[in-house]
Amino acid sequence: MDLGGTWRAAVADDDLRRRWLDEPDDRGWEPIEVPGHWRSTPAFAHSDGPLLYRTRFEHPGPEADDRWFLTLDGLFYQGDVWLDGGYVGDTEGYFFPHTFEVTAGLAARTEHDLGVEVTCSRPSDRTAKRNITGSFQHAAGDDPDANPGGIWRPVRLERTGPVRIRHLRVRCRDAEPTRATVAFRAVLDAAEAGEVTIRSTVGGAEVVDQRVLAAGENQFEWTLDVADPALWWPHALGEQPLADVAVEVVRPDGTVSHRRERRIGLRRVNLRAWVLHVNGERLFLKGANQGPSRQALADATPVELAADITLAKDIGLDLLRLQAHISRPELYDAADEAGMLLWQDFPLHQGYARGLRKQAARQAREAVDLLAHHPSVAIWCGHDEPVPFDGGSPTGPRRSRRGRFLLGQELPSWNKTVLDHTVKRTLEQADGSRPVIAHSGVLPHPPQLDGTDSHLWFGWYHGDERDLPGFARAVPRMVRFVSAFGAQAVPDDAEFMEPGRWPDLDWAQLERTHGLQKAQFDRHVRPADRPSFEAWQRSTQAYQARVIKHQVEALRRLKYRPTGGFALSSWADGHPAVSWSVLDHERRPKLGFAALRAACRPVIVVADRLPAEVAAGDALAIDVHVVSDLRAPLVGAEVSAELTWDGGQQTWRFAGDVPADACARIGTLQVVVPDRPGPLRLALALQAEGVTTDNRDDTTIVRR
Repeated sequence: MDLGGTWRAAVADDDLRRRWLDEPDDRGWEPIEVPGHWRSTPAFAHSDGPLLYRTRFEHPGPEADDRWFLTLDGLFYQGDVWLDGGYVGDTEGYFFPHTFEVTAGLAARTEHDLGVEVTCSRPSDRTAKRNITGSFQHAAGDDPDANPGGIWRPVRLERTGPVRIRHLRVRCRDAEPTRATVAFRAVLDAAEAGEVTIRSTVGGAEVVDQRVLAAGENQFEWTLDVADPALWWPHALGEQPLADVAVEVVRPDGTVSHRRERRIGLRRVNLRAWVLHVNGERLFLKGANQGPSRQALADATPVELAADITLAKDIGLDLLRLQAHISRPELYDAADEAGMLLWQDFPLHQGYARGLRKQAARQAREAVDLLAHHPSVAIWCGHDEPVPFDGGSPTGPRRSRRGRFLLGQELPSWNKTVLDHTVKRTLEQADGSRPVIAHSGVLPHPPQLDGTDSHLWFGWYHGDERDLPGFARAVPRMVRFVSAFGAQAVPDDAEFMEPGRWPDLDWAQLERTHGLQKAQFDRHVRPADRPSFEAWQRSTQAYQARVIKHQVEALRRLKYRPTGGFALSSWADGHPAVSWSVLDHERRPKLGFAALRAACRPVIVVADRLPAEVAAGDALAIDVHVVSDLRAPLVGAEVSAELTWDGGQQTWRFAGDVPADACARIGTLQVVVPDRPGPLRLALALQAEGVTTDNRDDTTIVRR
């Protein structure tokens, strides 16, 4: 029984709390939609709550030995629940269901009053947050004044027999061409002691087991083997067959007391030296970070959620990292069907208060119960950037900030050392079928000096955008997997910036509410140097596209030696923003979108980047590489290179085979720069059976 629809709500205060359960008249309360966020209702558009929600419904009451349960599928972030004036229970955690038995309450009458007090406090100290809400309440580029509070997922009543499946965890523990093993864990809630049959099916495979239950909670684990399984693959490697999973608790009289369903893909994943292997096949991951699809995630449609997956697949990405949040079920279903891999962050970003360990561990187990059956979920990560930093990015321009950040990286801390390892250990124990990373963006530090994936902001927070290749040669460990890089750009739809005020934009408000980082723009794309808002807007997008093109190409040239992949800093915005994304909040592309698509083609031909400028007489040695993600060799490939300048040109041709899934050096272009000041352009082209690709670079010749 769906209890969604139009409820009534009011901002809670002490007086209202004392009398709201006893007063039937709520005509003065505001209508509010459930599911939804309270700020989507105009009356609460600026409220931080708490809010009192209430609704009335009729129910005929349970029959025979039926049991009835009230389930809130998602509530931001804490709730207290009452039915007919009686306290039912409390909730904490936004992304998973909370369930309470209400059999006795429904039996007492036919007309019912359901009330929920919902609390989602804004963090007063972002280095010591208490809500496990991740990107929804702390993320670069998002509005810090936003509040996701509300009953944001459906509310329903569910009927079962005497035995209910309280928790169910389904995961593919192993998969080979001849056999796959699906592991189950169930917590059964029995009204009384007795014997039941547990019937489990995965596609056409079935296992039936007799169990004796005690009254109350009963925990069971078992496995089911599937012979000759149809394996699930990422879209770059194969097909995505999915199998229906069902677990039934059957009573001695043959009736089903409760049934739960899932959909699973049978596959095996592991991470070796930061290279992901799926079913034994290695895959260089081309990816991007994705925050909440909408900052008010309940307002996103299933079509919008699926479209983010489809767009990423269409331009050649293999991976989306769900940065510091857990999304809606429709996104995971779409990823399963599309063969899009997901790096799933637990909802932790930067600093959290002490005392959060037990709650974080509980919610990590809930995350596994919720998502473990999805084949698209390939990696768990416990915490995004666990080192808190005041006033912006940890790699910001101020020397003192960099110093504090480096100390935080190297020294033990409660967040990095205690909280993150608690979450990592919990995920490993609850799942065990996927790689688990304790945290993201942590530099090598004692005692192992290993570190994790890297956040490298050359050309934005530090250095020049050309610095990445040299850094990779100097510190190869730091480019094993680069999970954040890029540059901000102004979107095409920039009315929220009030461009008519140019050049006197409200820079402070744009920084606070829309993520714009003025100090970095002043370093790389100075507004003061552009004659109009439109010229600056185009320049920011051109700069972002240049950073993406060359840094993706640099990382792909390091394929497996040592780089296992990358994730661009941002894929799409969840609200109007000036950000690192290549798609704005309405999914309109910036120039960086086309640059990312070109750099992620299955086959690219790329040369050493030309210097920013060259002088007549300089001797250049330019290596040319072909990077192929194809699973078969390119036989008889031909590569041409043409260097042109005012009044002249030089050409080269190479021919041969390119190995499968590899980066191959094709040859070296030996050049003496002519004494012809002006542009110097390099054009590359590759042709092979069924494959055509090209690339370009340019610089300027100057006199000595």
